Amino acid sequence: MKTEVTELLGIEYPIIQGGMAWVAEYHLAAGVSNAGGLGLIGSGGAPAEWVREQVREAKKLTDKPFGVNIMLMNPEADKIAEIIVEEGVQVVTTGAGSPEKYMKMWKEAGVKVIPVVASVALAKRMERCGADALVAEGTEAGGHIGEITTMVLVPQIVDAVSIPVIAAGGIADGRGVAAAFMLGAKAVQMGTHFVVAKESIVHENYKKAIIKSKDIDSRVTGRTTGHPVRAIRNQMTKEYISRENAGASPDELELLTLGGLRKAVVDGDVVSGSVMAGQIAGLVKEELSCKELIQKLMKETTELLGTR
Repeated sequence: MKTEVTELLGIEYPIIQGGMAWVAEYHLAAGVSNAGGLGLIGSGGAPAEWVREQVREAKKLTDKPFGVNIMLMNPEADKIAEIIVEEGVQVVTTGAGSPEKYMKMWKEAGVKVIPVVASVALAKRMERCGADALVAEGTEAGGHIGEITTMVLVPQIVDAVSIPVIAAGGIADGRGVAAAFMLGAKAVQMGTHFVVAKESIVHENYKKAIIKSKDIDSRVTGRTTGHPVRAIRNQMTKEYISRENAGASPDELELLTLGGLRKAVVDGDVVSGSVMAGQIAGLVKEELSCKELIQKLMKETTELLGTR
């Protein structure tokens, strides 16, 4: 399936794997890229040299395009930005800030830059500073979120910019992909379904928590602090929301979740850890390989759109 995004990135299918901190490491990124999508290594808050090592390991597993997601609040973001150029990474997606100061360096090195945005205003700003495409991420997504739903956000951003738009948030099957295309997107980015992929290194408890979750199992913490995060409800989210409603300070709330994602991903603590997942988790019912998942998505999408 060819779109402006597959042509831009040199990939076979318009499927991009989200750059999830602690989850999106080189095994998963290479698995997605080998299956014809675009795999991403999520830098999160990791040290710059960890990112370099991940890029080099991914290259051992795939000769297809893959990228790195930079959380721009990372204290080592400047160094990671340089490593992307030094290691010949072809695509970078960005979150939690503006990549404007890195644009000249990246563009001169031929890096494709795709910021993640949650508003029309930010989308326009990113286009002005040279972005090649945009990920429009709705509030249905897992992890750190905005406030506007995917179905509302995507068409408004499509209308506001001339560069290709990638839809994210609430997409887990061919129906979601087809709907995104109907809204004007040229590709989709998916996170939650790839968390349970066979190539994903997350703890089995985390995968099981997603697979057994229902439509009502998603919770958002941190709305009062201005940093809302979506995760599957557990003891941690219950306690956080209780304290939040009681007027706890941002510092107290931050202590409650410190290291929570690592706790869930690495240690398998799905009770007091942060099991970040999108609202679509209730639709994720099985663990597939990246190839099986992408083939399934494309088969469903082409049947719905009547294309081949």
